[in-house]
Amino acid sequence: MTTDSPAPAPRIRVAILFGGRSSEHAVSCVTAAGVLGAIDRGKYDVVAIGIAKNGQWVLAGDEVSGWSLAGGALPEVKAGGQSVSLAHLGGGHQLVVQEAAQVPQELGVVDVVFPLLHGPWGEDGTIQGMLELSDTRYVGAGVLASAIGMDKHFMKVVFEAAGLAVGPFIAVTDREWTVNPGRVRDRVSALGFPVFVKPARAGSSMGISKVDSVDGLDAAIAAAREHDLKLVIEAGIVGREIEIAVLEGRGSAAPRVSLPGEVTMMDGTHHAFYDFEAKYVHGDAVTLSCPADMPEVDLARIREQAALAFDAVGAEGLSRVDFFYTAAGDLIINEINTMPGFTPSSMYPQMWAASGLSYRDLIDELVQLALTRKVGLR
Repeated sequence: MTTDSPAPAPRIRVAILFGGRSSEHAVSCVTAAGVLGAIDRGKYDVVAIGIAKNGQWVLAGDEVSGWSLAGGALPEVKAGGQSVSLAHLGGGHQLVVQEAAQVPQELGVVDVVFPLLHGPWGEDGTIQGMLELSDTRYVGAGVLASAIGMDKHFMKVVFEAAGLAVGPFIAVTDREWTVNPGRVRDRVSALGFPVFVKPARAGSSMGISKVDSVDGLDAAIAAAREHDLKLVIEAGIVGREIEIAVLEGRGSAAPRVSLPGEVTMMDGTHHAFYDFEAKYVHGDAVTLSCPADMPEVDLARIREQAALAFDAVGAEGLSRVDFFYTAAGDLIINEINTMPGFTPSSMYPQMWAASGLSYRDLIDELVQLALTRKVGLR
């Protein structure tokens, strides 16, 4: 008498969502290449979905080479004839392929979406809101936390309310710059130079300029406004750049915090600060020291403040929190990034690797956190 072996449990289906409409489209593709190359294919059934720059969702190849940086060329999701949508059918979340004059094809149930999107229309709560409407579980922060984390102005307001030290800054709206640019120049001059001019809702150092005098201000504002009509202009702070990786705790546990890392620009590079090319193109332009060389009391303090920042915005899943650490021992929070760069060489995974959690295991933990998250209000 033979006994049939039980059928193996179906693999958890993960939709990797990347690309998008923002200026960080290529960064998102590079991030996807890292995750596609490391996620456990024996445990997860992976579907790669690219979002073209026109907003179309398409089935994308899951070959890592198609989305990584090759010879400095930036990868891009191309729009095509077939569109992919996520529909709530038969009690599950189904991927559906649609093509003109063709019957829609169902591709099966999706258990969790991993939105590897950076910048507006992805990291800012918009995709998260769409997924919330359909009760679809997903990796990372929810609607409000994503929106706050994307807007450097309101992020700083929340941090100040939570008791975290924030450097001097001003927010500049499109109307203010259009109606009274002279007043904006006066407000910036009152901060003192140098200043950093930033789009309020862009990441990966897109459109950021360091300005040493009022003479360079208008050009820097014009460059930032190519990415966002709302700006944040910050007083320069002399201090070391220290980053912390934060990971949501299981159940009701507190957030988990990595060892802090320090970003250092290498001598002889042409980068005035940690910009896009230093992060993604010229990998030898920076070094990460983890743990950062700090007194034990300050190591404990910065980790505590990183967890406080994570909770202050209501983050879930993952976030990277960036600080300035001054010679006097002061900690000044710079920003939180609710979907940080996530390639194997990015600072967030590197800090967790130095803290004992590998890239592959980190991906697994994030998916598991998403699967156990409640849907709806929480």
